[in-house]
Amino acid sequence: MPNVVIVSGSPSSISRLNGLTGYAEEKLRELGWEISHLHVASLPAEDLVLARWDSPAIIEANKRIEAADAIIIASPVYKASFTGVLKTYLDLLPQNGLEGKVVLPLFIGGTIAHLLTIDYALKPVLSALYAKHITAGVYAVDSQVKKLDAGGYELDEDLVKRLERAVLGFAEATELFRNSKTSIGS
Repeated sequence: MPNVVIVSGSPSSISRLNGLTGYAEEKLRELGWEISHLHVASLPAEDLVLARWDSPAIIEANKRIEAADAIIIASPVYKASFTGVLKTYLDLLPQNGLEGKVVLPLFIGGTIAHLLTIDYALKPVLSALYAKHITAGVYAVDSQVKKLDAGGYELDEDLVKRLERAVLGFAEATELFRNSKTSIGS
């Protein structure tokens, strides 16, 4: 069964971004996937800011990425890019840290004006980390994710359709990639 690490670049644990990652997690669990989370803001700030490659927390986070079949990179959009805390962590991954991983970007922002953030801000960084299998991501606008008083999130119907397509495409790409590695190795 495939395993995925959901890497959240949100500085907040109660971000609307959780509506997107929660949906992806639910769909992948239904398919029998193992899911784990890496909330980058929970890593020691000094280790991130001072680029402590040898920090036990950073080493452990990087091992989790290395062991995963697939990665979801999730971030709110600030100043037309993903968060600084996410960039700081990505800088601490080994040069080939995403080699052989299928990656699904999930972003959320305040306006549709930043729709191309995934393509112009994130993908060059992922490519520098040897990510060759980046599936079609989803960019959502804050207004498409409603926080519920009882907890949880309600997603706009259009967003649900786009997430469904993206997550199923991500799952299919991961399975194809895993099967191709298995047949090459046999």
